[in-house]
Amino acid sequence: MSFRQAHLLVVDDDMEISALLKRYLSAQGFQTSTVGNGNAMLGLLATVAIDLVLLDLGLPGEDGLELTRHLHEHWHGPVIIVTGRGDSVDRIVGLEVGADDYVTKPFELRELLARIRSVLRRAGERPRQTASQPAVYRFAGYRFELDSRSLTSPSGDCVPLTSGEYGLLRVLVTHANRVLSRDELMNHLYGRDAGPYDRAVDVQIGRLRRKIESDPAAPVLIKSVRGAGYIFSDTVRQE
Repeated sequence: MSFRQAHLLVVDDDMEISALLKRYLSAQGFQTSTVGNGNAMLGLLATVAIDLVLLDLGLPGEDGLELTRHLHEHWHGPVIIVTGRGDSVDRIVGLEVGADDYVTKPFELRELLARIRSVLRRAGERPRQTASQPAVYRFAGYRFELDSRSLTSPSGDCVPLTSGEYGLLRVLVTHANRVLSRDELMNHLYGRDAGPYDRAVDVQIGRLRRKIESDPAAPVLIKSVRGAGYIFSDTVRQE
């Protein structure tokens, strides 16, 4: 999927912001639709192929975080929260319930565009199969297939992954038994270094641990290395 073929959905009750984003993103080559509430969003998603949702948390009478959680559980496409809530707690919770990125208002249009392209790139990434980058990885009984972006548990169940979780797991398994700093992970995932209060990587790590660790509180696959970063410590077999 090229960026110029991507269909974006802006969910915001502020008509001026919606109109601004539609003009700007359409000028960048995106197909852009706008709706003003969660019901309209869900209705459109049920009938139209949308590639990415830009979701405001402050929709009147609706809980934007619950909408994000619903999308994470039932839609599985990438979501960028675009909101006036700049509190770090909201940012962390937004990422924890399934958002792929979090942008606060007011924002620079060019920065938002870069975030959109980064998320779409990760969502549409299909690594080529080569001798050094095979299509399938196995670890701890799991089967991780890059081409289909699927993760199968030791019991044979499908483990659903968001685009952010998929990207993080791909980086970890392809750099197994090597300590990766938060800056390295941020650059792999978001194309930027981690800020002093940026917990995006930590949130994604926590979410991924809850899906693949027997005991997320005492992880044996994705381990923290104090003062250094994280390491995927299991043996990874390539196919």
